Amino acid sequence: MNWMQTLALIELSITCGVVIVWFIHLIISKALPMPVRWIVVLILANVFFWPIGLSLELPLVGYVRGVTGDLSVVLTLLLWSAVMLPSRPVPVGFRVALICIALMFYPLALGLGMFDPYVWGYASLGFLIGVVLLALVCGLLGWTKGVWIFAIAIIAWAGHWHESANLWDYVLDPLLAFWALITCIQILFFRRRNKAQSGYLFRPG
Repeated sequence: MNWMQTLALIELSITCGVVIVWFIHLIISKALPMPVRWIVVLILANVFFWPIGLSLELPLVGYVRGVTGDLSVVLTLLLWSAVMLPSRPVPVGFRVALICIALMFYPLALGLGMFDPYVWGYASLGFLIGVVLLALVCGLLGWTKGVWIFAIAIIAWAGHWHESANLWDYVLDPLLAFWALITCIQILFFRRRNKAQSGYLFRPG
């Protein structure tokens, strides 16, 4: 196993632990204390990373990676920071921007049309500038965490942190786009429900 594969498995093992802690929060409807979260994630990451027998040829994270592939750095850092650090919610505008980009990118990248934007990710200065501008917009909107996330994603791409050499794979993946879509639908639903409830409460008669 080379060092890139080892780093990818460590990263995904931590992510698996973070996701499980997130599910625990959903189930018990209460956030665990921060030190407890770190301890639980550390234990779970080791369970996923190290072979534990059970007639498995790979550690558990190897099977997870076989299903999900390498997650983008942006999604990984969003997950880690949302669960493991005190932080404000991701702005709705950023989620909408992700949905719009994904709706344009994936159909074209999968062959719908003669143009493939995926090639921009291979050392394209224009695309790199576009990612930097998106990070600057996050900063102008007051979401400094977004600036750091994109900065780390660019550094990870420049340092070949993952096996992919394409910048797209560091800033976008299908799970990230799916998360943005589902959460935007939830926000619209809750806003409509709250608006309807307010109307019922204050309507005459």
